[in-house]
Amino acid sequence: MRLADIDSPEQLKKLKVKDLEKLAEEIRQFIIEKLSVTGGHLAPNLGVVELTLALHYCFNSPEDKFIWDVGHQSYVHKILTGRQDQFDTLRQYKGLSGFPKMSESEHDVWETGHSSTSLSAAMGMAIARDLKGDTNKVVAIIGDGALTGGMALEALNHIGHEQKDLIVVLNDNEMSISPNVGALHNYLGKLRTDRHYRKAKDEIEQLLYKVPSVGGKVARTLEKIKDSMKYLLVSGVLFEELGYTYLGPIDGHNITELLESFKQAAQTRGPVLVHVVTQKGKGYKPAELNSDTYHGVGAYKIESGEQVKKAGPPGYTKIFASTLIRLAKDNPNIVAVTPAMLGGSGLNKFIETYPDRCFDVGIAEQHAVTMSGGLAAEGLKPVCAIYSTFLQRGYDQVIHDVCRQNLNVFFAVDRAGLVGADGETHQGVFDVAFLRCVPNMVLMMPKDENEFQHMIYTAIEYHEGPIAVRYPRGNGIGVEMDSDLKLLPIGKSEVVREGKHVAILALGPMVQVAEKAAELLLKEGIQPMIINARFVKPLDEKLLMSLADQDYSIITLEEASVKGSMGSAVLEFYAEAGIHDIVVENIGIPDYFVEHGSVDDLREEVGLTPNRVAQKVMSMWPRRRQRA
Repeated sequence: MRLADIDSPEQLKKLKVKDLEKLAEEIRQFIIEKLSVTGGHLAPNLGVVELTLALHYCFNSPEDKFIWDVGHQSYVHKILTGRQDQFDTLRQYKGLSGFPKMSESEHDVWETGHSSTSLSAAMGMAIARDLKGDTNKVVAIIGDGALTGGMALEALNHIGHEQKDLIVVLNDNEMSISPNVGALHNYLGKLRTDRHYRKAKDEIEQLLYKVPSVGGKVARTLEKIKDSMKYLLVSGVLFEELGYTYLGPIDGHNITELLESFKQAAQTRGPVLVHVVTQKGKGYKPAELNSDTYHGVGAYKIESGEQVKKAGPPGYTKIFASTLIRLAKDNPNIVAVTPAMLGGSGLNKFIETYPDRCFDVGIAEQHAVTMSGGLAAEGLKPVCAIYSTFLQRGYDQVIHDVCRQNLNVFFAVDRAGLVGADGETHQGVFDVAFLRCVPNMVLMMPKDENEFQHMIYTAIEYHEGPIAVRYPRGNGIGVEMDSDLKLLPIGKSEVVREGKHVAILALGPMVQVAEKAAELLLKEGIQPMIINARFVKPLDEKLLMSLADQDYSIITLEEASVKGSMGSAVLEFYAEAGIHDIVVENIGIPDYFVEHGSVDDLREEVGLTPNRVAQKVMSMWPRRRQRA
C-alpha cells in the first residue's frame, strides 16, 4: 500500500512492519517535496515519522486521544488522517494549518502552538474519561525541550500523584528551536547512553520473586536492593519516583521497537512514560546537519537545502542584535536573557561576542522574566528578548516581579503584530492591551528600522524602570540608518505629515499604511495629518490636547487588538479630560483570533490597508461638514 492510498489510520493496521518502513520513507519524501514549496516546520516532522506511524498503528484515533505538544510536529499525523491532498495549501491563507486544528479533523482533539501544555490537557481528558466511564487511551507526545517548561513539570507531578491511566511519549530529539539547556536535559542525556537498566531491572525483579517469603524484614531489604540498583544504573529513576512506569530509551526510528513499547505501555496500569530518542531532520541531510536552521523554513531547493530568500533590507531581529552588541561594548552592565529563542531573537550573535553575558534559560518564560528582574535588582541592565505571544506566558511575572518593583528591565518584544503563516497561536496582537495597563511600564513601537535602533538606545542608556519595545517580524523598509544613536523623549510622538481636520495616529509599521492612505485621500481633496505615535504608554498628551483644541477628528491605526488598544487609551484620555465632542475612530485587529496566511492577506482581511483607512477617513468627512 502506497502513501497515496492512505486516507485513514485504520488502513495502517493491515500492513506489516516492512511495509510501514517503506511508508515512512515515502512520507519523508512527501514532506521534503511539499515544504520545499510552502515552507513549514521541516526538521521536527522528519524526526517523528516512525513515531507517528507506530502510534496510529497501535492505538485507535480519534477514540484514543493524541495530544501533540507544540503542534508543529503534527504534519505526519495530518498526512495519515486524510489531509495529504491539502498539503499544497499548508500555512497559506484559508489553507491547511501548520498546527492541529479541530475544525480540520476529528483526529485533532487539542489545538496547540505554544509548548508544555500537552500533559495538562491529557490529564484533563483522562479524568473526564474516567468520570464518564469510558476506556479509551490518552497519549501525550511532548518534546524534551518542552519538558523544561514549568507547566509541564506541574502536570508531570500531578499525573504521577493521581495515578491515572495515561501514556506520556517523551520525544527526545535534544532540540527545541534552540539547543536544549538545563539539568533535566542533561539527565535525559545520561538516560540515552544507558542501555542496560531495563535488562538489569527485569533480572533483579525475577530474582526477588523466586526468593521464598521469609519475613517482612528480608522482603524490605530486598526491595531496597532493587531501589538501589535503580540509582546505581542511572535509569529513569526520576520518572519512576514521580510515579510513572518508565520504558526506554527507545530508538524512535525503529518501528519494531516502537510497536513493542507502545503495546507494553497500553497494557500497563497507571501513568507510563515512554522515552523515545529521535533525530530531528531525519532523512534529509541539510536538516540533519542544521536542525535549528531547518526547524521552521521558507521555500528551499531540495537538492542543496538552500532557502529561497528575497533580497531586501535587514530584518528587525538583525537590527536588534547588532545594536545590542554595539551598546554592550561600552556598557558592561548589559546582559541578555531569552527563553529558548537564541537564534530566533538574534542573540546567537550576541552570545558569540559576549558568552558570559547571555543566558538561554530554555522553554521557561516565567523564569526568564523573573530572572531578568533579579539581574536588574543587582544593578545590571537585563534585556529580555522574547516573542510577543511567548511573553503572554510570563505575564504574572511582568506585573508582580518586574513592574511592581519598578525594576530596570528592557523587554525586546519580537514578532509583534501579525506574523502570518503560524496563525492564531503566534499572532502578536495582544501585547499592547496587556502591557499598557500595568503601572510603571513604558511601551513603544518604531515606525522603521532606523527609529528602532534609537528606541533600543533610549531604553538601555536613558530609561530607568520597566520598558518594552514591540517590533514586527521580517525586514525593515529600507530607510537610511543613522550612524549616531540618539535619545527619543519618552512619550513624545512625531508628526510626519502636516494636514487639516483629520489626524491619523499610527503605531509602528502602520505609519507607512497611513502615508499611503494619505496619498489616496489627496486625490479626493482631503489632507490628513499623519502622526507616528511611537509611544502607547505614556501617550503624547500635549499633542492630543492640541488636536482637540483644533477640532480634529482622529483615527487610531495599529496592528494590535482593537480591544484594550492604543485607540482605547486615546479614548480614555479624552474621557478623563472631560472632552466629549471629539470624534475618535479606532482601527486595529478585530475581536477574534486571526488565522494563518500571508501578512498581506491578513491585513486585507482585518482592514489594515491604505484603501480601508482611506475609506474610513472619507466616511468621517460628512460628519465633519455637518459639525462645521
